[in-house]
Amino acid sequence: MILLTGGAGYIGLHSAVALIEAGHEVVLFDNFSNSKPEGVRRLVKIVGREVACVEGDVRSASDMAAVFARYSIDAVIHFAGLKAVGESVEQPLRYYDNNVAGTLVLLAAMQQAGVRRIVFSSSATVYGAPDFSPIPESAALRPANTYGRTKLMVEEILRDLHASAPDWSVALLRYFNPVGAHSSGQIGEDPSGIPNNLMPFVAQVAVGRRAELNVFGGDYPTPDGTGVRDYIHVMDLADGHRAAVDRVLGDPRDVLTVNLGTGVGYSVLDLVRAFERACCRPIPYRIALRRPGDVPASWGDPSLAGQQLQWTARRSLDDMCRDSWNWQKQNPDGFA
Repeated sequence: MILLTGGAGYIGLHSAVALIEAGHEVVLFDNFSNSKPEGVRRLVKIVGREVACVEGDVRSASDMAAVFARYSIDAVIHFAGLKAVGESVEQPLRYYDNNVAGTLVLLAAMQQAGVRRIVFSSSATVYGAPDFSPIPESAALRPANTYGRTKLMVEEILRDLHASAPDWSVALLRYFNPVGAHSSGQIGEDPSGIPNNLMPFVAQVAVGRRAELNVFGGDYPTPDGTGVRDYIHVMDLADGHRAAVDRVLGDPRDVLTVNLGTGVGYSVLDLVRAFERACCRPIPYRIALRRPGDVPASWGDPSLAGQQLQWTARRSLDDMCRDSWNWQKQNPDGFA
């Protein structure tokens, strides 16, 4: 059985679909601070069976111990954590408490239960402003914000843990910009408040929840002047987690670090135009000032994931926008 901390969140739900369809048993663990129980009910509809779900906090030693006592866990995918970059800068103690201290509680519970296989949900934010793109895993690690530093700290904790106890099998997945939704439209990204990420903001403009999109920066040294990023379909990302779980269950007893992305950079306006094709309506936008800390272009080199996990992203930008629009038009207010 695979334990998914933060399993009721955006990436957790989609990864649960991929794991269950591949024959794995899963148990979701979530405090529902940034997710909703309705998402779990939708997951059950998609897979056609009940899915174990436990409400609890990863920072609670008693909550974690209870999960490992109740279920026979073979491996953990650790999604649980806060993820808004701007908020992390404003509330650093909250982010270190959730993302770093919470991980320590989880790892102590795993060690006590004799579970030594973990897949960690890391992020390309550990690279900060890259010297070049595509970014390989060997690139300099210099996160530019608190969120990225918490991800890098957890990576280092897991490396130190493996160095002290080589029977641990660890996979660190650095992913770029997850977008899209399950093709059914039953589950998708449902951010609280104003979206921090581009795709859900565009989708909310398309469905009429917001008047227009602010494009931060139109004078970058890129083909159309807007920022360029690596967007990956959430179901491709889910398949990457399934592949990583299969690998750690194979007991390689090492630490694997890989990028999960498409290896292609798309500009903000590339995404806007693709979304317009998906929803068959214009997306109003205006060019605004650059945001401090944003880099002109950043995309990843996913070739190592292909070699080590036999994984590659298969879905196009048009697929990402089509599935994101399918989710948004069926659920204009999200899971609410």
